[in-house]
Amino acid sequence: MLTEDQVRQFHEEGYLFLPETFTPEEIAALREEAELIYRETRPEVWREKSGAPRTAFAAHLYNEAFGLLARHPRMIRPIEQLFGEQVYMHQFKINAKASFTGDVWQWHQDYGTWARDDGMPEPRAMNIAVFLDEVMPINGPLMLVPRSHTQGVLAAGHDTSTTSYPLWTLDEETVTRLVAEGGIVAPTGKPGGLLMFHGNLVHGSAGNITPYPRKIVYLTLNAVSNAIRKPTRPEWIAHTDFTPIEPTDDQALTRYARRVRQQAAE
Repeated sequence: MLTEDQVRQFHEEGYLFLPETFTPEEIAALREEAELIYRETRPEVWREKSGAPRTAFAAHLYNEAFGLLARHPRMIRPIEQLFGEQVYMHQFKINAKASFTGDVWQWHQDYGTWARDDGMPEPRAMNIAVFLDEVMPINGPLMLVPRSHTQGVLAAGHDTSTTSYPLWTLDEETVTRLVAEGGIVAPTGKPGGLLMFHGNLVHGSAGNITPYPRKIVYLTLNAVSNAIRKPTRPEWIAHTDFTPIEPTDDQALTRYARRVRQQAAE
């Protein structure tokens, strides 16, 4: 559970970073599974214009390891604490940011998309990022504009051309104003770090031209009372199963990792 200071920081700044929340053993298993998923040809796996993997949606529905991660109490319980109610999975994706070819994610607010494309009533959904690789200042870390979540839903344009993924993006004048007020932070850390940030927090990331990949799992947990009303996107992008998540026990992912490692050794 979060401390009072952590809760205060989240509400004031719009984000909270918890380093090394998951163990190297747990992360190694997830990283291996992510690489296998990126090799698959299926509609949930989107690629950059270069052909490199960009994101894999809904992996928790067809992969055991990510299914366990999606119900892990180290993520679910803090969000229930902040919202004061149970949550369901609105979206699940593994973003690749491949070495040398990982493309940008333009400046945007996620709730803008959830509201416009999915009919989400309020920004009572939480983004959670789990680092599968080390996130460094040089390999395209996620950049956040602190306190920008207090600005509400900002005007945005639908960018369908910059990258392979359509996004409701903010104009340069708006981003410049917000950065002048709040600055920019780019949380970095070892694999296993956990970053949570408000649905209205302005964020984006630069391309990755280094040899170091930057895989991050993103979960969007939505308060059950805030379920989407008018979905327009495929089910594997914006889920319409509003069943509250029942967390696993804390060691479920560890047991999975050990079982897979033992099977590989036999």
